[in-house]
Amino acid sequence: MLFPLLFFKGLLFGFLLAATVGPMWVLCFRRTLAQGALAGFVSGMGIAVADGFYGAVAAFGLTAISGFLLEHGFWLGLVGGIFLVYLGVKTLIAEPELNGAAEEKLSHSKAFLSTLGLTLANPPTILAFAAIFAGLGLVTSDYANAAVVVLGVFLGSATWWIALAAGAGWLRGRIGPKLFRAINIVSGISILGFAIWQFATILPVNRV
Repeated sequence: MLFPLLFFKGLLFGFLLAATVGPMWVLCFRRTLAQGALAGFVSGMGIAVADGFYGAVAAFGLTAISGFLLEHGFWLGLVGGIFLVYLGVKTLIAEPELNGAAEEKLSHSKAFLSTLGLTLANPPTILAFAAIFAGLGLVTSDYANAAVVVLGVFLGSATWWIALAAGAGWLRGRIGPKLFRAINIVSGISILGFAIWQFATILPVNRV
């Protein structure tokens, strides 16, 4: 009876985590509008894999991995923040075209790796995972139970990104250049805002 409960908790956690608006949410939504539902789906799967990885570190208590990520948190966060600035500026100045002609169209592998890398470039997330997992009773010494939790987190996250890609893909053919330009501006400013937040988060780590 423990497996279904742990799986459901992991599933709900993964879904709600992915549904929370953040830089990856904005990036996937905008990428789907610009390049299609498949691009958004592949990007979302990169985030889901990263969420599953962080879930595994927390659920299995992999202290060596979490210690390494936190030890190098400043540099990983700095690289992620710089890349967010690049994406924010690129999105902000992008032309309002829905066929992707005005910008470089990423291959599916690059779309996947970009979101995977950006999501992993925020090591303090592991602290949040560990705290929430403990609060929800998802930390367990049983490897089978831990695997069920991780599977739930991954599938919950993946479910959200599939829904977002499908919804944005449907919207893609129903908006005009002016609205898409407005989306570019809002998305670009939002991503730049998240980049500033990223820098503000990692600076105290460097001072310590």
